[in-house]
Amino acid sequence: MMLKPLTTALAALFLVQAPDAFAAKAAKRLFGKEVSTAAALKPAVYGTYNRGCLAGGEKLADDGPTWQAMRPNRNRHWAHPELISLVKQLSRDGKKVGWNGLLVGDLTQPRGGPMWTGHASHQAGLDADIWLTPMPNRRLSRKERNETFQPISMRARGANGKLTHQKLNPKAFTDAHAGIIRTAAQYRNVERIFVHPTIKREMCRRYPSQPKWLAKVRAQYGHHYHMHIRIGCPAGSTGCKSQRPVPSMGCDQATMDYWFKVAYGPPRKPKPGEKPVVRKPKPPITLAQLPQQCRTVLTAPGIDGSPSKVAFASSGAGASPAAKAAASLGDLNRIATPTPRPAN
Repeated sequence: MMLKPLTTALAALFLVQAPDAFAAKAAKRLFGKEVSTAAALKPAVYGTYNRGCLAGGEKLADDGPTWQAMRPNRNRHWAHPELISLVKQLSRDGKKVGWNGLLVGDLTQPRGGPMWTGHASHQAGLDADIWLTPMPNRRLSRKERNETFQPISMRARGANGKLTHQKLNPKAFTDAHAGIIRTAAQYRNVERIFVHPTIKREMCRRYPSQPKWLAKVRAQYGHHYHMHIRIGCPAGSTGCKSQRPVPSMGCDQATMDYWFKVAYGPPRKPKPGEKPVVRKPKPPITLAQLPQQCRTVLTAPGIDGSPSKVAFASSGAGASPAAKAAASLGDLNRIATPTPRPAN
């Protein structure tokens, strides 16, 4: 099948659902349940890491000579071909620093987009979770990969026997762990590697000269059993919106104090009479909040030649004012770059 680039005209051809219905459709349902293979389009990224989609995605094989894909039943080992190439390269280069192959967690769904469960990012095919547990010297069974084989946390246990956010387990985090993170950070197209604050602190300690690549290693909530690699917008993906450059090296005392005294510090005592803050869950992202091109990504046939189950009504002259307004929200220029968390 010939792969074609996305066009505005093509996006207007799909006339199935009522005009007012498609804009409010929860995008995680469409991307996470309604499509099971990549769109037969040229590889391209649209939108941002947490508000975007992927055309022409490539699937990482479940088994490679130097990697194994974990939780394959999720069908989340798709990505832009540039990221697939990087994962394979890292799996080979890791051998040079004593890392015995990669256990690869989530990349993205076949066409990216909001996840049915889990990640807020991983929507554009540019993010990869790599377990901080090296590949064992055997092939894991399908059941082990989906259910029983668990990653190892890098956090130490406190006096109460529970894992603490304050200390790194020196027996768990080895020279090979530091080496695989360093190797990934040195790749030109890697923009960020998210790790637990204890891991970032340890990397700063191990590399006191603060080489440029160390700035890419960013402290982040969670990420104590895997590292989250993010690459920049691939060449030719003009609809892809890049993140801001990293703001600092991230090894300074103020940054460390934030993570260990505020984010993971003791809970703040409420003031007398202060009512607890109840945070309402955010509503799910709708298709109207994604770039317009994501509708074409959803409705394109699959790379296996199968037709898509998804189609949308036109929001043209015959559409209601509500549908027109909702469709306009999908304009790529209206999707804001996500605000980074502190020090990221």
